[in-house]
Amino acid sequence: MDAEQARQVETVLGRLDIPGVVAPEDAENPAGPWRVYDTADPATRRDVTADVLATVAARFPEEEPGSGPMRGFVIPPKDD
Repeated sequence: MDAEQARQVETVLGRLDIPGVVAPEDAENPAGPWRVYDTADPATRRDVTADVLATVAARFPEEEPGSGPMRGFVIPPKDD
């Protein structure tokens, strides 16, 4: 994840009224893994990534497949 992706995740969390600050695990290594924390202060923050993932998953449960025909698009992969 990079800083722009982290900003997008924070925006989505805010729209869902889920508190959290997205930041790299190691501030010295922003290319490494990122997590969701309860506060921005690295000295006192607590990792709440698992709680946030569970909250998001609970808000968007998997839907059961419908009994009738479904519409959609099939996008073929690009030939590189």
